[in-house]
Amino acid sequence: MEKLVPFIPWLGGALAFVCLFAALRNNRRKRLIESLPTSKTAGVFIGLVELKGTAESEAPLTSYFAEVSCVHYEWVVEEHWQRTTTETSTDADGKRKTETRTESGWKSVAWGGETQSFYLKDSEGVVLVHSKGARLDPESVFSRSSTPGDPLYYGKCPAGEISDSTHQRRFTERAFRLHAPVFVVGKARERRDVVAAEIAQDDSAELFLISSQSEEKVTQGFRNAAWLWTAVGLLVLIGSLLWWDAANARALDVRTWIYASAALAYLGVFMAGWVWTVFNSLIALRNRVLQGWALVDVQLKRRHDLIPKLVQIVSGLKDHERRVQTQVATLREQLAATPPGKPGVDPQALRPTLVGLQEAYPVLKSYDAFLSLQRNLADTENRIALARDYFNSIATHHNTRLEQIPDRFVAAIGAIKPHPLLAAQDFERAAVNVEFAR
Repeated sequence: MEKLVPFIPWLGGALAFVCLFAALRNNRRKRLIESLPTSKTAGVFIGLVELKGTAESEAPLTSYFAEVSCVHYEWVVEEHWQRTTTETSTDADGKRKTETRTESGWKSVAWGGETQSFYLKDSEGVVLVHSKGARLDPESVFSRSSTPGDPLYYGKCPAGEISDSTHQRRFTERAFRLHAPVFVVGKARERRDVVAAEIAQDDSAELFLISSQSEEKVTQGFRNAAWLWTAVGLLVLIGSLLWWDAANARALDVRTWIYASAALAYLGVFMAGWVWTVFNSLIALRNRVLQGWALVDVQLKRRHDLIPKLVQIVSGLKDHERRVQTQVATLREQLAATPPGKPGVDPQALRPTLVGLQEAYPVLKSYDAFLSLQRNLADTENRIALARDYFNSIATHHNTRLEQIPDRFVAAIGAIKPHPLLAAQDFERAAVNVEFAR
């Protein structure tokens, strides 16, 4: 042990800064959630998003103990044990000493669960969520303790017992119940089967969380964890110095100087890390604002490029229909002008012409084409509106952050400026007029 005394401060400092890293990580996640505005399912775009809604499924699961309909469940069975141990030791004077100690605890004897992809539903629609790889925080749906007289004791877990068992078992289960509120933070991507977004694991995402708790409680949990790790790190640092100081019998004035210097250094690193976290979160929020504007630009360009092509297609179909109607009218006139038995065009000779027309123009319903154009126009305008709302939402969130304390002081250091919001007149550029010839 004496050989380790010189390294005690270094080991304590290393452990303290590990705790500090955990504190800053939790603080960064708290800031991330605070910096993300809650999106509607209809307005989900590619990138990190935050959603609130209910868990829905076409074929829900049934939990193991509570037997409730859900999209995810996990259960565990713990058995209580207790034993008495006797230890014999010899002290420095050679005297033998015997100690009797009682130990107890809980041991997991069975566990399991099941999960599936589900739909998050809100007032605007649904979005598919793949829960694999997410940090899951389900709610408790079953908690019960039992003894061998309870049918549950052996009913859904191993028949045998562990050694030193006190014949007490604890059954717990957590789940995301069907139709229950869920809070999701994750990376959105484009689905492969339909034109829609989905939430799935992405290694580049800072956080992928599915929780049954509200956003406020999730944020509070990260905040509490950050302060707890900060306090633990400081206690570890001071404790290691106390141990090292006691082993070296330092003088009081030297001890005070060492403690004060260590505490100030630790708090200084914490403050630097905190400023770094706040600044980076503001930069990330600013980049999301720029991304929101880019999404608006993409949708406006989509409208500008799509609508003329749709009009051209519909006009082409109308021209095809007009030519076909002209040719069919000509054929009818020819048939009327040369009845059977009279010299003229043979009606049977017209059959190849009709077959050729059918093969050349299989779809001759301009009405359906007009409906398709109308749907695409409505969809395009809806996309633009969603992109605009997303931009205004995140820009408002960004501007609010810049006015709050202490963010406004950190923003001043980085010269981060607020972003103006989009107004109706901002959408007058690149407008496309749809005009059809009569």
